[in-house]
Amino acid sequence: MREYSTPASVDIPPSAGLTDVVFERAASDPGRVILRRRSAAGDAGWQDVTARQFADEVTALAKGLMATGISAGDRVALMSRTRYEWTVIDYAIWAAGATTVPIYETSSAEQVEWILTDSGARALIAETPAHLQTAAEPLAAAPQVGRVWMIEDGAAGDSAGLAGDGAGLAVSGRPVPVEPLSALTAAGADVTGEQLEQRRTSRHTADLATIIYTSGTTGRPKGCELSHGNLLGDVRNVMHGWLPAIFETPGASTLLFLPLAHSFARIIQVGCLESGVVLGHTPSVARLLPDLASFRPTFILAVPRVFEKVYNGAEQQASGSPVRSRIFRAAAQTAIAWSQASGTGTATPGGGPGMPLRLRYALFDRLVYGKLRAAVGGRVRYAVSGGAPLGERLGHFFRGAGITVLEGYGLTESSAAATVNRPERIKIGTVGQPLPGVSVRIADDGEIFLGGPTIFGGYWRNDAATAEVLADGWLRTGDMGELDDEGFLRVTGRKKELIVTAGGKNVAPAVLEDRIRAHPLVSQCLVVGDGRPYVACLITLDEEAVDIWKARFPQLKDKAVADLTEAPELHAELQAAVDEANKAVSRAEGVRRFRVLPGDFTEQNGYLTPSLKVRRNLIVKDFAADIEALYA
Repeated sequence: MREYSTPASVDIPPSAGLTDVVFERAASDPGRVILRRRSAAGDAGWQDVTARQFADEVTALAKGLMATGISAGDRVALMSRTRYEWTVIDYAIWAAGATTVPIYETSSAEQVEWILTDSGARALIAETPAHLQTAAEPLAAAPQVGRVWMIEDGAAGDSAGLAGDGAGLAVSGRPVPVEPLSALTAAGADVTGEQLEQRRTSRHTADLATIIYTSGTTGRPKGCELSHGNLLGDVRNVMHGWLPAIFETPGASTLLFLPLAHSFARIIQVGCLESGVVLGHTPSVARLLPDLASFRPTFILAVPRVFEKVYNGAEQQASGSPVRSRIFRAAAQTAIAWSQASGTGTATPGGGPGMPLRLRYALFDRLVYGKLRAAVGGRVRYAVSGGAPLGERLGHFFRGAGITVLEGYGLTESSAAATVNRPERIKIGTVGQPLPGVSVRIADDGEIFLGGPTIFGGYWRNDAATAEVLADGWLRTGDMGELDDEGFLRVTGRKKELIVTAGGKNVAPAVLEDRIRAHPLVSQCLVVGDGRPYVACLITLDEEAVDIWKARFPQLKDKAVADLTEAPELHAELQAAVDEANKAVSRAEGVRRFRVLPGDFTEQNGYLTPSLKVRRNLIVKDFAADIEALYA
């Protein structure tokens, strides 16, 4: 057993709440810009939001919630994309003493029904008519939901399932009124400031702030209970001297594009409001690049798949010309070499990059790296990555290109963040050291345990599931890992996903999957082999990358992706990716055969969770015939 702890840097007072900073800053520095929202004209412009303006909007909505019967401790469900109103509503719910229950905007009707009924939500705030249509039948099963509001004013009559006059939702067995969010604001006109302040300050660190339902790769989602103290303990310990390059840089800002229903984006939202980092939102990945260019953040957060897509897209674009392809390959090799020569931030072996490397780096900084930084606004120097392993190759590439990816680790059950690399203390390939106040323990079987004030209180109304993961103050994560002497954690896979071959060899699929997925043509990869004579895998293709790649082969240019699964040219490319991945493991652990599937694993078809994790059990079940073919 191995353990490493980092002392807490701050203590959270028992009376503290998440909304304190909103009202304290509005009183002490009312003109300070703390958010930027898309301009009313709907163009690429952004409007500054001051501390006073934000506090006024939060106040108006919080009063409306109180006036319409939301009591302290009530649950309010919020179903929306990532947008400015999400943050206003979240803080308004907290100011009214209630608990936010996020729902992914991509959730199915069955998932919405489960979350509404299990949480006992008293009200629902949805973004669009489409979201309300999804919620119509679930609301029939959740009679305690008495009020429904919609963010997009005036759109209530534009979708099937809504009453023609825009005043109600057609729910089996009962009418449910639907009102625009402006009506909720108007409803609180008679609630006094003193009444709101009394309600707001009645909630303290131990009180429930949010129930986040884990998307879950198996079974029904479980509601993670996170308190005001959990979230404050996480962000305040990180802010105070732990990540000054993120939270203390003058003019610091970030643009959120990951779902705020997920704990990763949520903790960044709280961190920005607590630290005064300017926060922006964009709801669509399709418009991410133009939004980054106009917003110009100083740091971003993303899951590894985003970084893979950026790298693979740049590589594929360069492949259209032999000259550009050679330049990109040389630039990638130089960036990786530069990062490796730059050390860990505390020690630089061999004195850092030598003169020949410096000259190559200066050339490629003008030709390649500068364009990459410009594509994300030109000011980004750091990115925070979580949710899955990034891989050393990509970590070194982006660091060498001038955007240091600070890889971290955590679960919803640990208030999102538990460990993270820092610019001055970084070991690429690891997920960093424990945050202040967090302890990491590696059990005898290799499982990662987490301890500290950020660990959740349990699963909502599920004592049995809580008892499975919480014991003696420690959270059993289900992940496997290793701790080095300096406390850097390396995650090696999921405990339940370990494959044991017929020959008795234990195989961690994540090592192989991450490397195969790094190939530009690969979208997703699933390694199989439990109880089988050897390891194999299923591969899905990235359609955009394939469209660029097949232009090199005249005989393939008119073929659809589904028709390429058996193409020898494609198999040769993918075999190279498999061979490269196999270098990371022993021969007995390597992938012997692979099969290309005609379609991708997506959130829409249910094979990925909203946080982009593969639903392994479902894929194994639905693609049983393809897996059998690998062993025929």
